[in-house]
Amino acid sequence: MEKLILLEKLEVNNLLNTRDGETKFGEQIKLLSNVSNIYDAIKSLDVDYVIFGLPEDVGVFANLGNTGTYNAWNATIKVLLNIQSNPYTAANRVLILGHLDFTEELEQLSKLKQNDKKHIQSARKLVTEIDKHVTDLVCTIISAGKTPIAIGGGHNNAYGMIKGTSLGLKKPINAINFDAHTDFRNLEGRHSGNGFSYAYNEGFLKKYFIFGLHENYTSTPIFENLDTDKKLDYITYEDIEVRQKTSFKNALKRGKDHICKNEFGIEIDCDAIINIPSSAKTPSGFSVEKTRQFLHYFAKRKHVKYLHICEAAPTKKTANQVGKLITYLITDFIKAKNTKNE
Repeated sequence: MEKLILLEKLEVNNLLNTRDGETKFGEQIKLLSNVSNIYDAIKSLDVDYVIFGLPEDVGVFANLGNTGTYNAWNATIKVLLNIQSNPYTAANRVLILGHLDFTEELEQLSKLKQNDKKHIQSARKLVTEIDKHVTDLVCTIISAGKTPIAIGGGHNNAYGMIKGTSLGLKKPINAINFDAHTDFRNLEGRHSGNGFSYAYNEGFLKKYFIFGLHENYTSTPIFENLDTDKKLDYITYEDIEVRQKTSFKNALKRGKDHICKNEFGIEIDCDAIINIPSSAKTPSGFSVEKTRQFLHYFAKRKHVKYLHICEAAPTKKTANQVGKLITYLITDFIKAKNTKNE
């Protein structure tokens, strides 16, 4: 856990904007004081959720995408700590762990160029190293009986989320991905576009569903793969929102029927949300309200094991709005988990 930087009380206090008569989320959360015996520390805490950040964009760079996803964690923590603590938000059930420090990897990345194939391969090797740290942390949290909520970074980290959960449970898991893309590209070296294909190929991912896939950005070979493998399924954005061949409600049910009978993880890629600053910002995507409805629907299922929100790439001007969006998604997940399972 040498990459783990704990969120400290002093930092929380510096970020808090307290107000008489109110209690903020950051005043009620749990924190860890040191990283030694982290498994025992997490296991012994009376919490349900462990939130941590993944401030990196190495995988996005390695996939020839637009960088900036390393900013999402800082944008989120500033907002999250300052929402209200009340019976809905359940701050006392939350441990905010901190973040994995990928400063060294980002420094190496700054010396690479995307138009150089050798540099891209170097970036993909860095992603493999990042995978190990994400996997280790997620496995520890799952093994301790808690629910990880990972914020920030590229979708390359889906691999570590899936593998870590699978190792912690000692069995393969399913995943549902709210995304414009499959991230099921070739096994050509690790990047943000093949986290699910690597996890599937290595036996950590059992069944996979892509919700809202954009037809314009999915290749024929990937469609052929999805259409011939019964463990893989999808529904396109166009079938739901453009042609309206199926309703949003029925699309949710189709995803549920595919993955919810066994343990699964929820993946939210901000590329799928209209006009959200991300590595592949889209002018045509689901609204924030539809995104929140999707998350609520799947978060209340009894077999859900983690939440991963990725690919947001806020600028200084958009940091507060992106932080608010991700905070809504985090609290929607917590609220849904606290409702009766269906």
